[in-house]
This record gives sequence, C-alpha cells and structure tokens, in this order.
Amino acid sequence: MYQLPPVVPNNEWDILQSYYESPFFFSAKAIAEAPPLYIELKKIYRQNEQQFIDVLNRVRNNQVTEEDFILLNDRYRPDFSPAKDDKYITLSTHNREADAINAAELEKLPGKMLVFNGDITGDFSDKALPTEMNLQLKEGAQVMFIKNDSGADRKYFNGKLATIKKINNDEITVTANNDNEELKIEKETWRNIRYSYQKESDSIKEEELGSFTQYPLRLAWAVTIHKSQGLTFDKAIIDAGASFAPGQVYVALSRCTSLQGMVLLSKLHAAAIATDKRVIAFAQKEAAAEELQQILQQEQQHYWANELVKTFDYKKIVGAMGEFRELVPGKKLPDTQSALTLSHLLLTKAREHDLVAERFQLQLQQLLQQASETGNTTILEERVIKGIDYFVKAAGEELLLPLQQHIASLQRAVKVRKYITGVSGIEGLLNQQIQRMIQAGYGDIIFCKSPGIYKQYTSEKNLSLTDKKTYKNTTVKGSSQAESLDLFKKGNSIQEIAAMRQLTEGTVSGHLAMFVRSGEINALELLTEERLNIILPVVIEIGGNTVTPVKEILGDTFSYTDIRIVLNHWQRLQQAKVNI
Repeated sequence: MYQLPPVVPNNEWDILQSYYESPFFFSAKAIAEAPPLYIELKKIYRQNEQQFIDVLNRVRNNQVTEEDFILLNDRYRPDFSPAKDDKYITLSTHNREADAINAAELEKLPGKMLVFNGDITGDFSDKALPTEMNLQLKEGAQVMFIKNDSGADRKYFNGKLATIKKINNDEITVTANNDNEELKIEKETWRNIRYSYQKESDSIKEEELGSFTQYPLRLAWAVTIHKSQGLTFDKAIIDAGASFAPGQVYVALSRCTSLQGMVLLSKLHAAAIATDKRVIAFAQKEAAAEELQQILQQEQQHYWANELVKTFDYKKIVGAMGEFRELVPGKKLPDTQSALTLSHLLLTKAREHDLVAERFQLQLQQLLQQASETGNTTILEERVIKGIDYFVKAAGEELLLPLQQHIASLQRAVKVRKYITGVSGIEGLLNQQIQRMIQAGYGDIIFCKSPGIYKQYTSEKNLSLTDKKTYKNTTVKGSSQAESLDLFKKGNSIQEIAAMRQLTEGTVSGHLAMFVRSGEINALELLTEERLNIILPVVIEIGGNTVTPVKEILGDTFSYTDIRIVLNHWQRLQQAKVNI
C-alpha cells in the first residue's frame, strides 16, 4: 500500500467519490461489511544490505533523516553515462522522459530499424495495449519482457531485461542481461475478457471480446516508475526529483537490489517524499503479532458461524420465485393457466419456507453462541441435522420437484426455449440451495453424513420423461455433486462423467473430492497411494482447512483438487478419532 496509489481518472473519481472515501481497496463496501484480518508480510527479499533496508523503510514511512539524504544523494551523478556493456535501466517519473530516452538510444544503434506489427482481433482498446502496436527494434536494443513465459520452460518473466542479439525475418533472439542465456522469442496473446454471472450454474462465465498479439517486449533503456512497480533491477539510474505521487520515490529506490547498483540523476529532497495519510490510517489497524493468532481463531469461529446461518437464507429463493411469477404472463405455453397457478403456489411456499428459515436462523445464532462459550457442539449438531432434513425435503418436494415437472411438461412444446432457460435458472438456484444445506459444516463438523439419502432432490432422474435430452441440455450445469457421485459409483471414469455432464474434468474431480470427507469415496479411488503419501505429511504439518498453504509448498506437481482430496481424507480420519 505504501507504493503508488490507484490511478483514477478525474472524470471517474468525480462520480465515485460520492460513494467511496478513497480509491484504495480498503474503502470498498465489501471490506467495510466484512473487514479482513490485517497481516503484513515484512521480510525483505530484494535487498540484503541492512543499512539500505533501514533507509528504504524510513523513506517508505516518510521518516527520512538528514543522514539518510546524505547517504542517498551520495549516489547523485548528474552526468552519468553507463558504459556500453553496463546494462542499466533508467526510471523516470513521466512517460515522455522514458520514451525520449528509448528513442534516442535506439537511434544510436547501427543497423536497420525493423518494425513488428501487432494484431488486434475483436474489441481491444488501444489504451490497454501492453506494448507498442508497431514495435520498433534493432539488434543490440535493450528490452524488457512484459509477460511471463507461457511455455513449459518458463524461461523469462515480466520485468526481465535482455538485449536483442539477432533478428531474422520474424524470429527474434535475445540474450538475458543477467546470465547471457540465448532465448528465441515468439509472439504472445493478451485477451480482453468480459465476465458475467450465470444464475443457473452459480458461476462466472468468461467471454473473450478481443485479443492483442505481439512480441512480449518493450524498449527498456528507460521505463516509468509506475511501470517498474513490482520489478527488480541490479543496476538502475533513477530520476525521481520530480516525483508527484505518494510512494513514488520509495518505489523507485526499492526496485534496486543495492546502493552500489543505484545512480541518481537528480537529488532527492524532502518535498519529493510523501506517504498517503489514508494508507497510514489503515495500516494502524494492524494488530500486534501476539494478538494475531487469537484474532484469527476468533474470526474463524465467526466465519464458520456466519456461513452456517447464511446457509438457511431463503431470500434469493423468494426472489427467484417472484421472477418465475413475472416470467409466465404473455408466454405462449401449452397450459398458461396451470403455469400461472404453479408460479403463485411456489412463491407462496417459498415465503412460508422463508419465515420458518428466519426462525431457525435465530435458533442457530443462539446455539452457536452457546457452543462458542462452552466448546460443546452436541446440541448444535442435533438441531442442524434435523434442520437440514426438514428444509431439504421441504425445498425438494414443495419447490424443486414441481418446478422440474413443469419443465419436463414442456419438452415437446415449441417456441419456449427462452422461457425454459429462465425457469431452468430458477431450478438451478434451488439445486444450489439444497446442495448448500446438504454440505453445511461448522469447522471440522460435517452435519450430513450421508448426502446420498437426498439424492431424489439433487438429480433429475426422478422425472418420468420419455425423452430427457431437452431437459438435460437446460439443467446439466445446475445439477448436483450427487449426480457425479452416482455416475462414478456406476463405474464411469472422471473423463466419461465430464463428457456426459458437459463439465470439465476438474469440476467433476472437485465434486468427487467432497465425498471423501463423508466416506462415500475412498481417497485411493481418486489418486494413487504414492501421491497421497506425499501430500498427507504436508497437510498434517500445516493443519487447518485450507488448500492454498499446502499448494504453495508442493508446487505445480499437485493440483488443488489432489490436495483437497487428501485434506478431506485427513479430516475424515480426525473426525473418526473424535467419534471414537
């Protein structure tokens, strides 16, 4: 946060400032509603000279001493011109300065100037181009990679400096500045993605609007301080005297790995160093190290409790049934009156369920408070198990099944596809609500030990259809994990289930991983004993309920699903010990 602040155009901020206190993430409404635990990572990896680290910390916090300015300005070399083989990069405050340096240095090089044209397809804004549309290069030019290598070898990364060694037609060969390794560069593609929410599957859909293809390079004798953020340089020439944004000087200086590799073209003065007061105010919310663990445990309990209570929130279901009622009038259905009657009935039932659910949520809050105070969850477990049984059956029999039968009755109707899609979205939302209740948990406690007993409410198989193709095409993405389990138990492979259900293999694997914890699937049915024995010790060492820390240790050799399978396996073993 102490680096450069968010860049918000004035015309946009004129609108946004009526709703947000600042453009920083911590002014987001979501943060205000659910404040996260503040943990600051303080170990420094870029520099190892303690004197330099101390000075950078004081620059960061706007506490620079007179001695610090003397030390930093000792690197002031206004007439510095690096030798040809010294691979320095200049960091400037403004784009025009960086562009001028790059153009001048390129002009100095002998040889022919070559232009590589980028390609835009579809919708991709000119203002969002990561590099030049028409990239001008010469052999000997200093360049910087602007993308991580998408190939298997990962030979370069965003910010890596290199020199053009050879250009042969459309083939560019560079040598890395730090190790002289030769790399042949191919064009890369950046995509302009639009995301939209899919109600039926409760998922986010990616839609590619356009793309930009070009070599992942830009001239790099100079770059702005803004564009250098996050990068590391062994040798840098810094022109930061005209800094205009909070954190700009700190970003420039902290890109360097050492004082010896840093040259200042302009002297630093106190007026150029600033820290945003809003950042300081937020940073003061950091708890002392000894308090963090206690706060984390408390917040974890709160999170589990809130998630459990939210599981029985029927507001979305009531809203969806209201949409269903609005959807029917004016549609040319085989039996419009029956559809209208059904829509009114389902809305009434949903409202009744909502009232019962509200009372149940109040009971839950009281029981959760008791469990938190006493550490005894027996009464909580008994009440939630009964609640799940009641609400799943009520939602399934009184809401889901009538809706599914309505959809099935339209399988041979014409000109109703859009209507079926809308109703199927509501059916998918009901499926999700039922699944949330079946999968409800509180910490290590899984309330529903046998999800399969509710199979009739999570699968379309109970419908008496002579031809299920129309229905499957509209509801398959809203179907439940139980459907994947059923197909797996019948001997189908993950690949076969994915093809049958029009899902990815990763999604199906995620479905099945859930049933390892309930004991309906053995972990060794999904991965080899060798892989389990590698993952399990790390899971045990890390503890907890999250996959990410284990993934960070194991790396890309194991997928998130692999780790989730083993995590669920371990949690089942732990629950078995508790039961004994």
